[in-house]
Amino acid sequence: MSRTIVPVSLLYSTTGAYGALGREAVDGAMTAIAQINSNADNAFQIEPVIADPGGNAERYANFAETAVRQQGCRHIIGSITSWSRKEILPVVERHGALLWYAFPYEGYEASDSVIYLGACPNQHLLPLFAHVLNRFGRRPFIVGSNYIWGWEISRIAREITEVAGGEVVSERFVPLGATDLDHLIDEIRHKKPDFILSNLVGQSAMAFLQAYDGLRREDPDFAPEVRPVVACNLCETDLIDLSETAKAGHIATSVYFDGLETQENAAFKAQIAKRYGAERCLTTPFVSAYTAVCVLADCLADAGTDAPEAIRTMVTTRAFETPIGSLRIDPKTHHAALRPHIGVSTASGAYHVFQQARDAVDADPYLLRSHHRETLFPSSTPSSILSRPPRSFTVIK
Repeated sequence: MSRTIVPVSLLYSTTGAYGALGREAVDGAMTAIAQINSNADNAFQIEPVIADPGGNAERYANFAETAVRQQGCRHIIGSITSWSRKEILPVVERHGALLWYAFPYEGYEASDSVIYLGACPNQHLLPLFAHVLNRFGRRPFIVGSNYIWGWEISRIAREITEVAGGEVVSERFVPLGATDLDHLIDEIRHKKPDFILSNLVGQSAMAFLQAYDGLRREDPDFAPEVRPVVACNLCETDLIDLSETAKAGHIATSVYFDGLETQENAAFKAQIAKRYGAERCLTTPFVSAYTAVCVLADCLADAGTDAPEAIRTMVTTRAFETPIGSLRIDPKTHHAALRPHIGVSTASGAYHVFQQARDAVDADPYLLRSHHRETLFPSSTPSSILSRPPRSFTVIK
């Protein structure tokens, strides 16, 4: 039986400042495509159309335009940074295509031309700060890559901190890919914040963690149990090339960690081990891109077409079983309900998950329901609320 060929664009930077994240994402997407194409019951076959913008945001629009207009792609799975997503967005809107975006981002966006499978602030930053503000203090130092992700997460973090009665001691931004960060370490040494929120990406995130480890080893007052680095976008990929001491003690929130103890993850890891071996560490970029491909494939099978309007209807009207749990997409915002987890990194580069939401949290991309809730951060009696985890979270001993 002949099968319909469905070209799908995989648009990730596999070289450049955050190329390691892109390579993980492409591996995940290609793993899903191989599994889908090997299933003889499918009436279609996905043909990956791979392009590497090299971390140059301005190239994303050109590659997206080529994929849609010349290569027949009606679906683009890709982009990591919000800068690159913003470059792709006008292309898919103009041509009636769909972008499948599966990375954590800063929110404040919704488009009929995007399926948002990554976490937004009420699914990453709010639970993270609910944990760290009470346990470490309310004087964060914020550092980020100098583009929309860094700016917006810093802004929201500052507002949360102030509502909780705290104060941001400093906000600093560096160019995307910057690795000369000694000036940040010097300022942190001088100001002694309660914790550091890192909104750095790729090589910058790795360079900062290695530099901060030097300070930690010189002065125990900066030990991870005293002044940790916390983040909404750190994953195992960011720790691979660091020394053992630099890998350990960082607190991160994510919808996926390799060490997640769920039935879905156990089954997924056993499945992936058949292809890569049991030693392969699975990361958020890998799993997110894998999930995007699988959800699209399920919609293709149900709709019998790759027409974006049909897929858009299908993806917002049913649930999908994925490695991160049962997934539903809100028909109004096109954002996924996701289950946040909080973990701390170890010297091996793995994350120990110590707190997680009991259920998936509905996305609130504009923070209309979540951001200024007095039940979470009441300015009058913050300690009474922040002294315990949010009611929807389970603490793992």
